[in-house]
Amino acid sequence: MLTLDKIYHAAYVLKDAVRQTDIVAAPRLTDNCQLYLKPECLQVTGSFKVRGAYYKISQLSDEDKKKGVIACSAGNHAQGVALAAKKNKIKSLICLPDGAPISKVEATRSYGAEICLVSGVYDDAYTEALRLLRNHMPYIPFPCSRPRYRSPLRKSP
Repeated sequence: MLTLDKIYHAAYVLKDAVRQTDIVAAPRLTDNCQLYLKPECLQVTGSFKVRGAYYKISQLSDEDKKKGVIACSAGNHAQGVALAAKKNKIKSLICLPDGAPISKVEATRSYGAEICLVSGVYDDAYTEALRLLRNHMPYIPFPCSRPRYRSPLRKSP
């Protein structure tokens, strides 16, 4: 279960790893309520995904860190895992569908990940990532695939 202590712990772990983004008032977007935005697009990777990836990787055992990590993504999660692995000085292998935008592939590569382009769509890349798990590399799942980290406002599939 997600607790306030876990949130504080994650904030502590992430304090030097990601950019702190302020909450910005957006009064012109609606007259019906006070609306605020959190511009996570200002992260180095362009998305909030680096937060979850960094925290998860930082919590791996030393033994698992030696093995590296493998993940599957079509873009932002790939970049988050690659950067988080680089900051933790571990290797990463990212499976991406061959139709992923070249900008996402190159950005992921620039963060130090080994790229495995898989013919087909996301599901094919995911299947390949699972096959590669035979190397006993820890798998960093897509953040929303873990029910305990889902927003209580988001309906389960």
